[in-house]
Amino acid sequence: MKNVRVWFKKDDECRYISHLDLNRVMIRAIQKSRLPVWRTEGFNVHPYITFSLPLSLGFRGERESMDMRILDDKLKLDVIKVELNKCLPHGLEVFDVTEPKIKSGAINSAKFKMRLSTDDISVEELYSKFQEILSSDEILVDKKTKKGIKKIDIKEYFKDAKHYDTDHDIVVRVTLPAGSTTNINPTLLVNALQEKYAIEVYYDITRVDVFDTEGRPFE
Repeated sequence: MKNVRVWFKKDDECRYISHLDLNRVMIRAIQKSRLPVWRTEGFNVHPYITFSLPLSLGFRGERESMDMRILDDKLKLDVIKVELNKCLPHGLEVFDVTEPKIKSGAINSAKFKMRLSTDDISVEELYSKFQEILSSDEILVDKKTKKGIKKIDIKEYFKDAKHYDTDHDIVVRVTLPAGSTTNINPTLLVNALQEKYAIEVYYDITRVDVFDTEGRPFE
């Protein structure tokens, strides 16, 4: 028996399925593929899988991963990739299968690409307001925690954000805390923009990659 890490993309219609539904889709794909995956014991027997870091509903994911155990040590990793892709819906695609090198608990941050637009003002005005809010002394937003709603300042998390405007939207690239300790959702900045300037901002967000505590890409 060996542990394997399945790398996949989540896009198109599938970015709107919840994490729970993603779990169900993957389990069904594994069952349909007839791959020799280790299963749980007990009344409800099913393939045992774990995801490295849940992806927010509506986000695209370019480098998502899940772990599982293969009973056949001789099974080639490329075979797992091919067989799973045969059973997955459009919008979910396995692009690699490897043996895990870093534990999921070591994930510390994630890189995002955000595309922001609005019908209320021009792209130039939106860009100006975006620069204005980033240069503010603080950016206070409401964040849901286990103890309820908490007011936090997200200014420090977005200070290194790279951004530029196009003919239709603003593109932002930023790396934010993610993992078991601190999580900063990029939509918090969108919420701050909408609240401060009373405009409706549309967003298209992609999680590009995740990193460990030393800043190395998760493997």
